[in-house]
Amino acid sequence: MANKIPRVPVREQDPALRATNFEEVCYGYNLEEARTEASRCLHCRNPRCVAACPVGVQIPDFISRLCEGDVAGAADVIARDSSLPSICGRVCPQETQCEGACVLGIKGEPVAVGKLERFVGDWNIGHAAQCAAALPARNGRRVAVVGSGPAGLACASDLAKMGYEVKIFEALHKVGGVLVYGIPEFRLPKERIVAREIEEVRRLGVEIETDVIVGRTVTIDSLMDDEGYYKRQGTPDCPGTKMISVSGNVKHPGVFEVPFGITIREIVYDLAGGMESSEYPLRLVQLGGASGRICSPAQLDTPYTYKGMRQADLTAIGSGAVLVVDERTSVIGFLRMTQEFFSHESCGQCTPCREGNRHISLLLDKVAAGTHTEKDIATLKKFADIMSSASLCGLGETAQSALLSAMKRFPEVFAVKEEVAVR
Repeated sequence: MANKIPRVPVREQDPALRATNFEEVCYGYNLEEARTEASRCLHCRNPRCVAACPVGVQIPDFISRLCEGDVAGAADVIARDSSLPSICGRVCPQETQCEGACVLGIKGEPVAVGKLERFVGDWNIGHAAQCAAALPARNGRRVAVVGSGPAGLACASDLAKMGYEVKIFEALHKVGGVLVYGIPEFRLPKERIVAREIEEVRRLGVEIETDVIVGRTVTIDSLMDDEGYYKRQGTPDCPGTKMISVSGNVKHPGVFEVPFGITIREIVYDLAGGMESSEYPLRLVQLGGASGRICSPAQLDTPYTYKGMRQADLTAIGSGAVLVVDERTSVIGFLRMTQEFFSHESCGQCTPCREGNRHISLLLDKVAAGTHTEKDIATLKKFADIMSSASLCGLGETAQSALLSAMKRFPEVFAVKEEVAVR
């Protein structure tokens, strides 16, 4: 059985010899040793090692490739999530991360994930010419990265692979940050490993400028304005970027910085990973928070710019909130939840908001039950319009934005005597 194989010891310098030099102590595995150690992996159904890895390297996948002798394939798996495998394989605290979570470590010794990653990374460096992937097409956007430490190098590498034009500004005269100045040679060789990893980043088209103190040598304003790191993002009539928050029924909710001009479809399906379940397609997207208008699936290709949103009769970009709702929630069900929120939040000081929210809640209940009439729908719109124009504060004025936009985009939901499915 795989878990009966003892952990393969790693070759090291003789203590008497290493006491006389500063060369790397650990020699690492050769191919035969690496494949033997890789064969110890149990390939757990729920790999705890992956969850414990800060960057989420698919550890069982790369180990499986390595066990089969496909080192290039193992390198490709690691490269999806880590840009500096030779460095990470040496200096990451695997004993408290991936190896610390390894099931084999409960009663014995865990798989030597770090040593295997190091082997694959070193092999890839030695075969860089044969394994070099084609450079991606540039997307016309520029990014400045301040600092050439491991975070800066990894960030620049990932962005370059996505097609960005990247330039790193380093304050010191050597590139590498803590990799060069903070870790001793016997733990992390500078010329043999660090320099070659940096060259791989440069091969991706990343420009690195040393002796530049951002804030003194160059200012943030000059980077943003004169060199166009900000203004070259976005579109000609809407330059720059916007921080947005994507939530709801998507695979990867989160906060993203996006260039103006990206489409709502790209936000939902590319950045946020698409719908969390393939069984339930997209129902609607609400933009700008609870008081924002509703976007229908037919409007997903709307460009996320101020002009584009106005032309599509959607909410001004505002707070950057993007709420994605799938078909498990009906349009009326969603509006009732929104209405419950505004009824609770209304201070009750002005009549349009106080009475409007109350009556609209009752009318939405009738629509949900399928007992509404044409007069009810006309009254619903009348109250919403009055609230929007006569309320004394912004809450009342925008409370019915979702309702009014839903009545335009989903008229079938408000059709008389048509059954409405409610969550």
